Amino acid sequence: MLNRKIITKLVLSAFLASTIAACTSSPDEIERVPDRSPQAQYTEAKNALNNQMYNRAITILAGLERRYPFGPLTRQVQLDLMFAYYKSGQFDQALPSIDRFIKLNPNHPQLDYVHYLRGLVNMETGVNAFQDFFGVENADKDMLTARDAFNDFKKVVETYPDSKYVDEAKQRMVTLLDKLARYEIVIAKYYLRREAYVAAINRCKYVLEYYQQSSALVPALEILVEAYGKLGLDELKLETE
Repeated sequence: MLNRKIITKLVLSAFLASTIAACTSSPDEIERVPDRSPQAQYTEAKNALNNQMYNRAITILAGLERRYPFGPLTRQVQLDLMFAYYKSGQFDQALPSIDRFIKLNPNHPQLDYVHYLRGLVNMETGVNAFQDFFGVENADKDMLTARDAFNDFKKVVETYPDSKYVDEAKQRMVTLLDKLARYEIVIAKYYLRREAYVAAINRCKYVLEYYQQSSALVPALEILVEAYGKLGLDELKLETE
């Protein structure tokens, strides 16, 4: 009787062991992947960046940042991650990453690049808003990022005069200045059509004061002449013509 109980227990134990082994070795349950070094993962991410596989690079870099927040590669991983966000058009992810980096690394040697990249992100967002806006009433808010971009590039020029990004920053400032000035003309024409002549005049005066180097000067003067005429301000109209 005792032998039968022992044999039964042994059989049950063997059955349970084989069942557990089968479950743990099932490929449907667990996929065992070798744990590669941070350097190996970073190399893969760089290769993905170089091949314009930005989403793949983001997946690897974001994982590295989470797993190794204080490792020797951390700062470079963060720089590459914000660049990948920018190139993939994920501006809502890029900007917080950039701002966080600036806040936590006020003396980093590549801050000129980070501010320049911030300008690129804001410029893309602002230019898209300029091209796509249909409701003029909300356009002022939409163009804030374009103005932010201008200030980002201005910071690069003024704070890091020896930076290799200064020349490109200056060129982009010129482009943005012209776009912002033309935007003011779009709004001024809108007010003109609605017979809001004082509002149109104020927009044009803003162009004359702040965007003197832009291509919007002539249209601004033309709108001023028309608005002054509509208001019966003949003396100001003659002075502007």
